[in-house]
Formats: sequence, C-alpha cells, structure tokens
Amino acid sequence: MPIIDLLLAVSLGFLAVLLLGKATYSQQRQLEDSFYQLLESENSCISLIQLAATARVEPEKARQYLEHQAQVFNAVPEVDADGDTFYRFPKLHRRPSADI
Repeated sequence: MPIIDLLLAVSLGFLAVLLLGKATYSQQRQLEDSFYQLLESENSCISLIQLAATARVEPEKARQYLEHQAQVFNAVPEVDADGDTFYRFPKLHRRPSADI
C-alpha cells in the first residue's frame, strides 16, 4: 500500500504542476493579446488598469508585464490631466497592403 500512496501523491503533484503551467500560459496569452489590442485601440497609450481589466488578470501580473514591455519598447511613462499614469509606446505604422 505505501507504493500506491506514493504513486498517487506523485501523480497528483504532477497534475498540479501541469494545471499551474496551463493557467500561467493562459494568463500570459491574455496579457499579450490585450496588450497589442490596446496598442491599436488606444493610440499606443496604455495604463495599468486598462491592461489588467482587458486581460482580466491580477493587477500585479499586469504591472510586471506592462513594465517589461515598456522596457523592451522604450515606452515613456506620462501622467494625464487627471493624474493617471500611462505608458506611451512607439506608434504602430502599418504598411499599405498590396492589392493582388
């Protein structure tokens, strides 16, 4: 019986790790999708609350993601007239699509 208990414990631990990894991947995907959606819809200006609300993730995870993206893209933090902080990212420039 101790072997069965050990196998059960190992199996449950493995399942927990898999589920945690899937949840983390899902949150990362939500953040990425929301980030690029907001870049387009908000004229390259994104606040923490916008990202957290759009991605539906914890504010701390959204903050870490947004700060990382700000470093990668050299975004400039700004404060609006209401005192809210947001990041101004470089503008997206779309290439005209060639008609076939």
